[in-house]
Amino acid sequence: MSAFTRATTGSTPGTLNGQARSAGVVTRGRRRPAVMVGGVVLVIFGALVAAWFVAAAGDRASVLRLARDVPYGAMLTAQDVTPVEVAVDPAVGTVPAQEADRVVGMVAGTDLVAGSLLAPGQVTPVGPPGPGEVLVPLALDAARMPAGGLRPGDRLLVVDTPPADADPPESSPRTFDVGVVRVGTADLNGLVVVDVVVAEGEGPAVAARAATGRFALLLQPADSSTAGERS
Repeated sequence: MSAFTRATTGSTPGTLNGQARSAGVVTRGRRRPAVMVGGVVLVIFGALVAAWFVAAAGDRASVLRLARDVPYGAMLTAQDVTPVEVAVDPAVGTVPAQEADRVVGMVAGTDLVAGSLLAPGQVTPVGPPGPGEVLVPLALDAARMPAGGLRPGDRLLVVDTPPADADPPESSPRTFDVGVVRVGTADLNGLVVVDVVVAEGEGPAVAARAATGRFALLLQPADSSTAGERS
């Protein structure tokens, strides 16, 4: 009887005690396919970004950058440009740093802004006046000078005015489109000489008005491209 009791109460595989032992084993679950695909995509993306940075660093070139503002018509000096290492799209026009000696002494064909990269078309070997133009100096007193002053690149209309004791004209006065090249410093009397360029055919008429002082100035918008005589 006792032997029968020991046989039925002993621990064997499949008994409660055996089940208790197997219950402590943690079964690994399957990894979700979406998670695995996402991980692979992130790895590939990171590799592509790293490759792009390496390629961009390898394409850096030494080009010229403007160290300070250079107004239209001014001659470039060695202090106006500085070399800089940048990654530039081949479609963007730049001037290689090794051409600095060639650029120095050339003339700004437009207003050059400090911090921008110098482009080949922004400088010219010949300063104003250009072909078909003449340069005329205008002596301006405080009454003719705009309160904000003038700077190279400004566009002006030189307006013909009647004599001081005459009545205002009944018809529209003759005008001439000119561009400011240089602005001098005021003398002891406050007179400022401003060099302007004008179409060659209108140069004598503008010079005559500059000599007599019978003119007034209108400052045109910055994007004005009007040229020639108006009536």
